[in-house]
Formats: sequence, C-alpha cells, structure tokens
Amino acid sequence: MKIRFFKKSDTEQVTRLFSDTVRIVNKQHYSEEQIRAWAPDNIHFQDWEKACLEKFTLVAEIDGMILGFAQFEDNGHIDCFYCHHEHQRQGIGSKLYEAIEAYAYKKGIAKIYTEASITARPFFLKMGFKHVQKQKVLVRGEVLINYVMEKGIA
Repeated sequence: MKIRFFKKSDTEQVTRLFSDTVRIVNKQHYSEEQIRAWAPDNIHFQDWEKACLEKFTLVAEIDGMILGFAQFEDNGHIDCFYCHHEHQRQGIGSKLYEAIEAYAYKKGIAKIYTEASITARPFFLKMGFKHVQKQKVLVRGEVLINYVMEKGIA
C-alpha cells in the first residue's frame, strides 16, 4: 500500500469512496434519512476536486485503487477521513493517520482534532484521541451525532 498526495485524477474514486463508505459502513449507527443527508444521491454535492486540492489530502492506494483518503488542515483539523467499505480494519486508516500526524509534527502543529462519527469514534480513541464533547450537527435538514476529539502531539 502506498500513501501519497491526492491528484486530480483521483477525484472520481475519492467521491465514490466517500459516498459508498457512508452509505454502507455508517448505516449501522445512523438512520437512512441521516445517511442520505450526509451522502446525498448527487455524490457531486460538493466540488470534491477543489476540496481535496485546497487541503492536505492523502490517499491510500494499491495497484491504482484508492482504499482510503484523509484531509487535514493546517489548524490541526482532520476533515474527511474514510476507508473503503470493503477494506475496513486492514490498517489503511492507521497508515493514513500516521502520515497526518507526521505532517502535523513537521509543521509544528501541537494539537490535532476532528469531529468523529459514532462509527469512527473507536478508531480515533485507538489512535490516542480524547473525547472532548458529544455534539449534534445539522446536515441538510437532519441532525447527526458526532464527537469532538483531540490529541496533543509533541
């Protein structure tokens, strides 16, 4: 598996990975209405290419297939963080996270934080994050629960 920077030609795979992962993996913790708000039928509800190019976006790839992606901002925020629904619990998320933490350390960022879904919360706890608060967020008319989590890095 190779961790590399996002490139424009990755856009369609990243977009599909996001949509499929939310709709398949997250349905164990969220209702159908919440899933549709989070990952609408129009998977191009945002300009994925622009969003991925504007942030520090990494992809995990094997033989041209993207198995995960993560977006990080210079204020320490992990935005998108998704692993392919058919490749969960195979170390992809851990490798992506390690690369983000190494980048943050190099940039002198002292704290990393995210808003983890109910589904992703155990992963971030495993990575050493602490629970800050549970919150309700409004997404396209639906209320979703997630968790503000943070981790200090030296």
